[in-house]
Amino acid sequence: MKKLWFIVYNWLFIPFFWTLLQFTALFNFKIRRGVQGRKGLFEKIECDLKRLKSKRRVWFHSSSMGEFEQAKPIIAALRKKYHDIGIIVTFFSPSGYDHSKNYKLADIITYIPFDTKANARRFLDLLQPTAAVFVRYDVWPNHVWELSARNIPTFIANATMRTSSARFYPFMKSFHRLLFNDFVSILTVSAKDVEAFSLFGLTHPSVREIGDTRYDQVWQRSTDARKKHLIPLSILEEKKIFIAGSTWPEDEEVLLPTIKKLLEYDPKVLVILVPHEPTEEALEAIEKQLPFKTKSIRFSLLNDYSRERIIIVDSVGILMALYQYADIAYVGGSFRQGVHNVLEPAVYGIPVIYGPRYTNSQEAQELLRRGGGFLINDQLECYRALRSLLDDTKARTTSGNAALKLVKENIGATERFMEHLAKVL
Repeated sequence: MKKLWFIVYNWLFIPFFWTLLQFTALFNFKIRRGVQGRKGLFEKIECDLKRLKSKRRVWFHSSSMGEFEQAKPIIAALRKKYHDIGIIVTFFSPSGYDHSKNYKLADIITYIPFDTKANARRFLDLLQPTAAVFVRYDVWPNHVWELSARNIPTFIANATMRTSSARFYPFMKSFHRLLFNDFVSILTVSAKDVEAFSLFGLTHPSVREIGDTRYDQVWQRSTDARKKHLIPLSILEEKKIFIAGSTWPEDEEVLLPTIKKLLEYDPKVLVILVPHEPTEEALEAIEKQLPFKTKSIRFSLLNDYSRERIIIVDSVGILMALYQYADIAYVGGSFRQGVHNVLEPAVYGIPVIYGPRYTNSQEAQELLRRGGGFLINDQLECYRALRSLLDDTKARTTSGNAALKLVKENIGATERFMEHLAKVL
């Protein structure tokens, strides 16, 4: 059966996927960046390896920036425990690579090669990893099969699986049973994920619930962020701060009319709006949608602040630190494809609001269950939620405490993952 799936994957899926990438790259800048970024990939890796003297090497692969955040606490723990370890980090997405290429704890940061058999062989010939860690779900079959053929221990960290996943469709289930059986350990976020993986009938890997390393990461990042002073206290004094983070145009269609009403109702409200992609085009689109009488200022111009009610952030990489100032936060993506990281505001002990597309996030579901999160479906619900929380200090505090409690209860997954990884190091 494995030989059959190998043929189907390499003779049918890979040629189709490669052709599709080349075609869509003509029209999609992000995909084009990923294709172009892989040119001369092996030569770059060869050059980077010349300065890597460590014989023990761990390869981490993440799809994008969000998944890499889950790998960071593990990498930091490895660096602390093993001083002679080499860390190689790969990404599939150009956004993940671009935002992380200066990450200091990794020795080599690069794209993963396109998943052909020949590329996987050449890549592993160069890297010669002691162990490999795939983060969450971005598992590439030829690389996994080649790792297995070389008896290199391979793990999935922060693994999640829903029983409704397409991986359980007829034929797909057989394929993924063979794929997942080549791992040493699949370490999941929750007990529900363990139950879902059990439906594949796996015989080889150890499937264990260890929790989510993102809780460790946001806890450490919040500790570091509190040392940063990004906004003068004179701007924040006696204000009720509402931060809308990682917003897309779909989120802004709901938020901007709500913000207009909110500012008219309560003169003490200050809004900090953080677009997910703060391009000049995106910033100008937001500014054009604001009411004429509502003054706004860009974050980069705060030295000239003169009582503007809206701060539009035109920088990247500071959202986590900005959440420390918030009384309430909205997390974007939830009117688009799926909500972004709700733990980043939750760790500061504040209520978290998000839209209807939140089922991609187990922590968003848990926040909702505990009363630390609030679901909105339209402008009216958004306004009511904000009004209610801003007017009721006790309700806001109770909700924020529930959010913080969720984070505190789930710290420790990194240490549990390290126990499994240490066995092969």
